[in-house]
Amino acid sequence: MSVNVFPSKHPLVAHKLALLRSVDTKPKKFRELVREIAILLAAEATADLDLKSVEVTTPMGQTTGHELTYDIGLVPILRAGLGMVEGVWEMIPQAEVWHIGLKRNERTLEPMQYYAVKPVEPHVQVCLILDPMLATGGSASAAITLLKSWGVKRVKYLGLIAAPEGIARLQTDHPDVPIHVGAVDSHLNEVGYIVPGLGDAGDRQFGTA
Repeated sequence: MSVNVFPSKHPLVAHKLALLRSVDTKPKKFRELVREIAILLAAEATADLDLKSVEVTTPMGQTTGHELTYDIGLVPILRAGLGMVEGVWEMIPQAEVWHIGLKRNERTLEPMQYYAVKPVEPHVQVCLILDPMLATGGSASAAITLLKSWGVKRVKYLGLIAAPEGIARLQTDHPDVPIHVGAVDSHLNEVGYIVPGLGDAGDRQFGTA
């Protein structure tokens, strides 16, 4: 496996991905699975965040606890990334949520930005890109480039499934960005979809297939 790429080894992720891939999984269940897998992936991707010690008063006395030293930004790539936000936000309720809209040109397979609102004063120390499918890698790369232009120093990518082509693109453009995914699949087909994949993650979440 390539350096800085972390496919999940968690049995629950593997189990839920199998359900997610099935053509029989309806939108409501699909959304639930996206949310649940996002929670598990976020736990793995944030395992190296720094902590600071704090004093805590329990019903039985004083103890030393820990809290994050980072301000964190969650960055869903519209629209499919929206389904990953809720679960991760439950785990990190203090996180800021930024939205970036990127649409793939189906002829060139390159991303076209249609929405992005820069925070007034970006001050987060790490941003988590939330994007279910790392296919060609164009949208993820463009989003990371935009975040870096806003002054974000540390970025991590979270996705459900990746293709080798997308991983290669991201590692070429942004070798400093760790890639955390549920699974790495075989390849892209002639129209840029991941094989075996799960189809269009946006359509399957929102019932627009």
